[in-house]
Amino acid sequence: MQEYINAFDNLPLVLKIIFALPMLDILWAIYRLCKSLSKQNTVGIVLAVLMLIVCPALFWLVDIITLAFTGKVLWID
Repeated sequence: MQEYINAFDNLPLVLKIIFALPMLDILWAIYRLCKSLSKQNTVGIVLAVLMLIVCPALFWLVDIITLAFTGKVLWID
């Protein structure tokens, strides 16, 4: 799980933004779930599971904007 987090953290910005496009944004939802699981953040785990089930492609625009400005996706950890 930590390898997945490190792999996504070390990706070039262009690839991060490509992975934030609709239908590929589920990769960032899985990233958020792994990050919350590794930190044992219960609220983060519940939110990440909800994002995976209910709205996997609703946050793609937010992800692209936060990646462009900060280089990271927005998450509560």
